[in-house]
Amino acid sequence: QVQLVESGGGSVQAGGSLRLSCAASGYTYCMAWFRQAPGEEREGVARIFSGSGNTYYGDSVKGRFTISRDNAKKTLYLQMNNLKAEDSAMYYCAAGLAGLGSCDLAEARYRYWGQGTQVTVSS
Repeated sequence: QVQLVESGGGSVQAGGSLRLSCAASGYTYCMAWFRQAPGEEREGVARIFSGSGNTYYGDSVKGRFTISRDNAKKTLYLQMNNLKAEDSAMYYCAAGLAGLGSCDLAEARYRYWGQGTQVTVSS
């Protein structure tokens, strides 16, 4: 069992930045950030595969968001720059047991989920 606790959410104006953190109680190779806005489906934002630091981003955040992790601290990060109103959502950290070939942004890949941290971007 891996427990995940997100932090770092808040309110920011468009164009601003936030850094989300996710503290994990255990280690898994495949970790990701998802988000869900009210009335919408959960969307994969970015994922990282620990062994190689291999990263992948959703189209809507490419070039603006950066996912990283500190394995020694068992902490996952999401640096969000140039935030837009449409980035407003609850952001969730997720961890899974998939290998590199299966570590994608499909929700079914992830067994463990945090409770989320709210990000609100005002225009």
